[in-house]
Amino acid sequence: MKIEKLKLKVKDSVELQRQQLIQLSLNIHDNPELGFEEDKALAWLTNYLEESGFYVERGIAGLPTAFRATYGQGSPKIVLLAEYDALPKIGHGCGHNIIAASAVGAGVASKPIIDQLGGSVVVLGTPAEEGFGGKIDMVKAGVFKEIDVAMIVHPNTRNMPTEEALACSSLEVEFFGKAAHAAGQPHKGVNALDAMILAFNSINSLRQHIRGDARIHGIITDGGEAPNIVPAHSAAVFLVRALDNDYLAELKDKVLNCFIGASVATGARLEYRWRENIYAPMKSNMILAGLFRQNLESLGRKVEAFDPRFGMGSSDMGNVSQVVPSIHATVAIAPREVLIHTPEFAAAAASEAGQQGLIDAAKAMAMTVVDILAQPEILDKIKREFCHA
Repeated sequence: MKIEKLKLKVKDSVELQRQQLIQLSLNIHDNPELGFEEDKALAWLTNYLEESGFYVERGIAGLPTAFRATYGQGSPKIVLLAEYDALPKIGHGCGHNIIAASAVGAGVASKPIIDQLGGSVVVLGTPAEEGFGGKIDMVKAGVFKEIDVAMIVHPNTRNMPTEEALACSSLEVEFFGKAAHAAGQPHKGVNALDAMILAFNSINSLRQHIRGDARIHGIITDGGEAPNIVPAHSAAVFLVRALDNDYLAELKDKVLNCFIGASVATGARLEYRWRENIYAPMKSNMILAGLFRQNLESLGRKVEAFDPRFGMGSSDMGNVSQVVPSIHATVAIAPREVLIHTPEFAAAAASEAGQQGLIDAAKAMAMTVVDILAQPEILDKIKREFCHA
């Protein structure tokens, strides 16, 4: 009964914040900022938390748009993660404005529970999830040391207590050839675009012989300057994904050989760089997920188990989950036929369904904070599962 009263209190707190949280979400949505450029979002989020009584540190882990907002002292220390970067041209086609606003709302709603039961809640602002892996830098910097539990809720087309994620590595490649007149003296040129296309075709052939849970995909970022000039330079960015780190390493070698072979075949010089940050696979804590599921269901949402048939992406939350008991939950804000990373999903992230999604996500996270703080034995079980998983 005590727990239910505390949960009612945090739900009421989120409702009291409803209009402020929605406006916060819409401000971020209407002002999309790319990774490590989220200056406006940083200001809006940290100002709201500061005005709500949190101790705010900006620019942590050497990342100017990262922040840590803390309320309370000592353990248990529960982290609610906010993302707020956007996608190029599509804006918030991944709904990170909802992630940010729901984490802030849950954090503020948890304040009276911290006052009553002790411990601390931390809203952690994590920039540049898309492509750069800001959380990976934060893990390396020790930001997650002494953290007991971490939660994030991502908008989606299904309500799920966990979402799996593939390990992912980014490859930047360039071919350097020799320019020549494409009609007058083509034999004197070395075609860097041909090398890139040959590498693409090799990767397409490779795809037939990789595991079904792996992915390889990329784009050409430079393919030449004019059709009557043999391209002297080409460039591309590729992502290589796998369900586990061992197979990712194996796949990276095979992908690189596609580019090396194209270089040998065409005579174009190859330069490449694997980005330092590698996204880890998600290690979901199922006890924590069970708590979140019950709380989300209590809000009237039908919650489903993760189904790999619907596909998997990658997230730097996977790296967090390797060092702290974590969940990467989802809340539905659009019909199933709407795909994420699209303009249609960006519109959903500002819709009434999106607004209700952020409110429910905030409530479910705050209610899960109650479960952990009010039942110390639950935290022990969460930690035991993490240590033995």
